Amino acid sequence: MDEKFNRRYCSFCNSLSALVEARQRDLSDSFVLSGTSAKFSITFDLAWKVMKDILVQHYAITDFVAGSPREVLKESYKVNLISDDAWMEMLRIRNELSHDYDSEIVKEHCHTIVKKYIDLFLEFERVVDGLNL
Repeated sequence: MDEKFNRRYCSFCNSLSALVEARQRDLSDSFVLSGTSAKFSITFDLAWKVMKDILVQHYAITDFVAGSPREVLKESYKVNLISDDAWMEMLRIRNELSHDYDSEIVKEHCHTIVKKYIDLFLEFERVVDGLNL
């Protein structure tokens, strides 16, 4: 794997560590909600880009059309980088959060981010670490 992958994966791990902190925070606080929303979106974006790097560089899979997040998630599921179709749900939530101007969307999904999606990110991190790239 190249240096770009290493930097991206390190950024993913750092972002995930910051997102995990949301589990110890007051999720009714608007600042915490805003930070959780931002960190979730950043962590998700880094995760799918790390997946794309692994698909291309480790598995030599290059036949996805545009390399969109949706395509990368589907291919990642096929090669067992991820094991849950909740990643498609995460993509939908990430897209909704980009239009969350009054924090209503993050209020609706914050507990799911903290209780479910963080665990999926952590599982992905374990899988990547297990690949010994």
